[in-house]
Amino acid sequence: MDRRRKHWGWGYEDQQLSAEQMEVSGRALCERLGYGFEQLEQPVALEELQLAQPRVPIPRPLAAFSAADTHARASHALGKSYVDVVRGFRGRFEHPPDFVARPRDELELEMVLEWCSAEGVAAIPFGGGTSVVGGVTPEVGDGYNGAVSIDLRELDRLLEVDEVSSAALIEAGATGPHLEEQLRERDLTLRHFPQSFEYSTLGGWIATRAGGHFATLWTHIEDLVESVRAITPAGVWESRRLPGSGAGISPDRMLVGSEGTLAVITRAWVRVQRRPRHRVSRGVSFESFAAGAAAVRAISQAGLHPANCRLLDRGEAALAMDVEGADALLVLGFESPDHPVEEAMDRALVLCAEYGGRIAGRDGGGSRGEGEEGSEGEAGGTDPVAGWRQSFLAMPYLRDVMVACGVLAETFETAITWERFPALHERVMQAAAQALPESPRGRARVSCRFTHVYPDGPAPYFTVIAPASRGEEVGQWQHVKAAVSDAILQEGGTITHHHAVGRDHRPWYDRQRPDPFAAALRAAKEALDPAGVMNPGVLIEAPK
Repeated sequence: MDRRRKHWGWGYEDQQLSAEQMEVSGRALCERLGYGFEQLEQPVALEELQLAQPRVPIPRPLAAFSAADTHARASHALGKSYVDVVRGFRGRFEHPPDFVARPRDELELEMVLEWCSAEGVAAIPFGGGTSVVGGVTPEVGDGYNGAVSIDLRELDRLLEVDEVSSAALIEAGATGPHLEEQLRERDLTLRHFPQSFEYSTLGGWIATRAGGHFATLWTHIEDLVESVRAITPAGVWESRRLPGSGAGISPDRMLVGSEGTLAVITRAWVRVQRRPRHRVSRGVSFESFAAGAAAVRAISQAGLHPANCRLLDRGEAALAMDVEGADALLVLGFESPDHPVEEAMDRALVLCAEYGGRIAGRDGGGSRGEGEEGSEGEAGGTDPVAGWRQSFLAMPYLRDVMVACGVLAETFETAITWERFPALHERVMQAAAQALPESPRGRARVSCRFTHVYPDGPAPYFTVIAPASRGEEVGQWQHVKAAVSDAILQEGGTITHHHAVGRDHRPWYDRQRPDPFAAALRAAKEALDPAGVMNPGVLIEAPK
């Protein structure tokens, strides 16, 4: 039997900690955070779930590749945001799909979309289900006769490689590990490693404009896309393979970030490269976050293009690695498939030194051997780069423990130009702290890091951790979400840099985008999706 994903949290069912392991982890976590430990809760078991009855049965033409069992419906009812995990943990699956379709080819996908359009049933594209913004939740309202989750996991093959042009044709349902495994056989890599890499898919990355491994230069998946093929209710959408084009509005760019509202992406030609042979990484500490930010700005404007350039404030560094004694830690890395990168690192360290930066850790990081996730460093030793990487990959699993022991954990990401960053940073930190007043168990912890860096500005990523009020987590989350999101927009930032819009960011996205553009987007959707069944409520309002 194939491994099944947990119906409520991150990972597979066989990775779920026992009650004893969960309590040990929860006590250690609360002690580290300085929070009093409350009685541990256990998730509602799959067998105890009571889902609403399906509004529509599986039609006979779709029966061979569809399912409506409890696990299928529950595991496709929510994404993986903090509030999604809380709801799933407590067994609150308020909007499960009526059934899950797993088309095995484009013909079967077309059958699903045709049936949904004819029957007034919402069609929700589902990649890895890792959305943290309500992007895959079938919350579609009473204007639809039902909702179907369309899971593309069966479309996961590497179809073709053009080694002359360094490109590969890959099906949209391929997860990060499976995609890289297939490319590795040819000594190639896509080099796109979001935190959700383990479970998210190529189609999901494209649909949500996902940010990946590179902190500079190739920061988003669209930088790696050569052409896209998708199925819309109105027909097939496929662009011509080209290294670049000036022929009007890009059809690929229109699909990138469309979040399943216009089409279901089925495959894409993506730019690949030889696997890196040369890598070097360092941790650099600064006496203030402002000094670290100034150094990062200098590096980003020097044309050095580090693969990793993540600045962590004191709170982020302490939480991730127990690194003390510095107000900021810069995780810096360079890599290349072709040439040594030590010279670029040396120049970056000179720039860091001009702002008081000092190499951190016993050996300051160092060169690495080849690894799957890039230049963040290997585990072990006192290397702060390795410590950051371990924490980064473990965080989605740790959040499940946080929910069980009553700890709220949420993140907010944005992008802002350099001259406006100080004001945004101060305002968001204050807004988050004020939105979560101190409880008997302790105070909220608010921290910041840079995930990506551009010559004209950073992409700050804020982490909020606080004692949760049992049974009131959703309200707490909504309050801090609104406070921080308002602050971001008011200071000129974007509501999202790489997490997508979904349903959760819609109110602020509506305020951010120009009104004429919103009208154009509605018109495009009407042309491609006349019945309005594609992921209603995401990006634009659902038809009434």
